[in-house]
Amino acid sequence: MKSIMVVGTTSHAGKSLITTAICRILSRRGWRVAPFKGQNMALNAYVTASGGEIGYAQAVQAWSAGVAPLVEMNPILLKPQGDMTSQVILKGKPVGNVSATDYYAQYFEIGWRAIQESLKLLETEFDLIVCEGAGSPAEINLKHRDLTNMRVAKHLNAPTLLVVDIDRGGAFAHVVGTLELLEPDERALIKGVVINKFRGQRSILEPGIKWLEERTGIPVVGVIPYLQEVFPAEDSLDLLERKPHKEQSELNIAVIRLPRIANFTDFDPLESEASVSVRYLSPKQDLGHPDAVIIPGTKTTVADLILLQKTGMAAAIQNYAASGGTVLGICGGFQMLGEIVADPEGVEGQAGRYEGLNLFPMKTVITGQKIARQRQVTSNYPQMGLPVNGFEIHQGRSRLEQPTGKNICQPLFDDVNLGLVDSCQSVWGTYLHGIFDNGPWRRAWLNRLRQQRGLKSLPTGVANYRDQREQILDSLATEIETHLDLTPFLS
Repeated sequence: MKSIMVVGTTSHAGKSLITTAICRILSRRGWRVAPFKGQNMALNAYVTASGGEIGYAQAVQAWSAGVAPLVEMNPILLKPQGDMTSQVILKGKPVGNVSATDYYAQYFEIGWRAIQESLKLLETEFDLIVCEGAGSPAEINLKHRDLTNMRVAKHLNAPTLLVVDIDRGGAFAHVVGTLELLEPDERALIKGVVINKFRGQRSILEPGIKWLEERTGIPVVGVIPYLQEVFPAEDSLDLLERKPHKEQSELNIAVIRLPRIANFTDFDPLESEASVSVRYLSPKQDLGHPDAVIIPGTKTTVADLILLQKTGMAAAIQNYAASGGTVLGICGGFQMLGEIVADPEGVEGQAGRYEGLNLFPMKTVITGQKIARQRQVTSNYPQMGLPVNGFEIHQGRSRLEQPTGKNICQPLFDDVNLGLVDSCQSVWGTYLHGIFDNGPWRRAWLNRLRQQRGLKSLPTGVANYRDQREQILDSLATEIETHLDLTPFLS
């Protein structure tokens, strides 16, 4: 099968971005393209139509290629959950929790077999596969058990692109050092270098490019300028680099940056709103007086709930809600809004019952069985009858214990188990990831916040975020294509 491999000299070099762009570039040229990442470690996940979990970045790459995401595009997904352990997702399904020291002993052979099986299936359906590596391919202490980088490239005999981030400094040393640490048969697969995130005049860089090509014998096939597009991130560390404010923003929304924050890609559509500023707050920071507070998804509801209580953020959110502030919880954040979160089986660690934020009369029981599925529902709030699409990924069942007092909760959608809103419409909660992707629902919710500020309502007849994402992917591919020569990889 024809294939291209994209590896990086370091983490955050831009592998996902380049892979995504190549998928769109080649798709526009008429190729039927599939993205692939053998093993991914991320808490941003997507649920395919078959109900399997994959890394969200691979879903974006599939959309960039114009095809539906498949579990075979990311056969191994590791979801860190603290204490140096991760949940292992194999071909879309959870198969267990394992420590870092035991992972390769238990899953290396199983994982490599899953990777080969997935590649074989993709070979039958696609013309070309664009593979993404992870971290660096030259980690000498890990190379013998690396399931993601040059093992895959060698298996496919894939011409390989080496991406380096020049914005961090040391780019030439990173390239030369990486090549020096590769085995001869691995190095022979490197057919081009891409210098990513370049700022400045190309003429000043040219002597360095000439030296690098003469030193390594490998052409520099691309110099990609620093791009300002907001692109879905895999790692929560990326949140630290995002600008917290917009000059023209009218609404300020605070998202609590939980230690095990998951699916923060949920908030990309909010960040795309010109009038909205999204600020990620550490639980140790002062909450302030935002227009809304969002408690996002998390891989470890109990541990992150306890942290909110220990840092005082839980009390700050309770006081904020009591004063009429708007609070929204998604997935694990939704579970925290209830009275009790119980983990009788110790799924997340130590078994026990834990007091929630008491903003909903609700009890959640964490269970070993995971729910992962796509959903299509109809909204009851903030506007009746809006179609809403998204997906669930959670371990736990929440039950509403309806009080007889005035604060009676109502179902957010036509499925009562998928979300709630209180009688004042100030506390919201849902299990639905991707809720803000739904343009009319997002605007209706934002308009409630705007009304409280005395601001004019925004039009609700807007397209869903997927249309805007398509424009971003097209723009990204067009920009990168002008700076990237793929000829050595397609001949």
